[in-house]
Amino acid sequence: MIRNAVEQDLSEILTIYNDAILNTTAVYHYDEKTIEERKSWFAGKMANQEPVLVYEELGKVFGFATYGTFRPWPAFKYAIEHSIYVSSTGKGKGIGSQLLKELIDIASERGIKTMVAGIDTSNPASIALHEKFGFTHSGTIQNAGYKFGRWLDLAFYQLDFPGPKNPVEG
Repeated sequence: MIRNAVEQDLSEILTIYNDAILNTTAVYHYDEKTIEERKSWFAGKMANQEPVLVYEELGKVFGFATYGTFRPWPAFKYAIEHSIYVSSTGKGKGIGSQLLKELIDIASERGIKTMVAGIDTSNPASIALHEKFGFTHSGTIQNAGYKFGRWLDLAFYQLDFPGPKNPVEG
């Protein structure tokens, strides 16, 4: 089941996120995050009315997804960048697809124009997932990061929506 996250989910969200930090190139961080950092992150998401979704089954969180502002300048207010993380035990079960579909529905309903995904090019499963939902490749920044003793290339994919009926500046 997909639902809005609550503060009690943050421990499981943290476990999933820290696993991604330590064992994948899905996150370009080196060090694990703390529960205090996740609480601050969550409070910021709630203050900005940005969704934080969890996929829960039998009382356990197997994945989470969110989005936030693509860039912090006013003209980017109709563009968002999203993140999806699935636990190692939840991979291959369609959880990422369900979370992405829900994020797409929310973004579309809220009048977002463009949803962006930054994906490490060594993650073909994530690229395939996004292409399945209609995301198109927008460009790749070569050597954007360095982790696990190698240079990492970051591909950007985007999905466009109709956007707001009456977009405004400012």
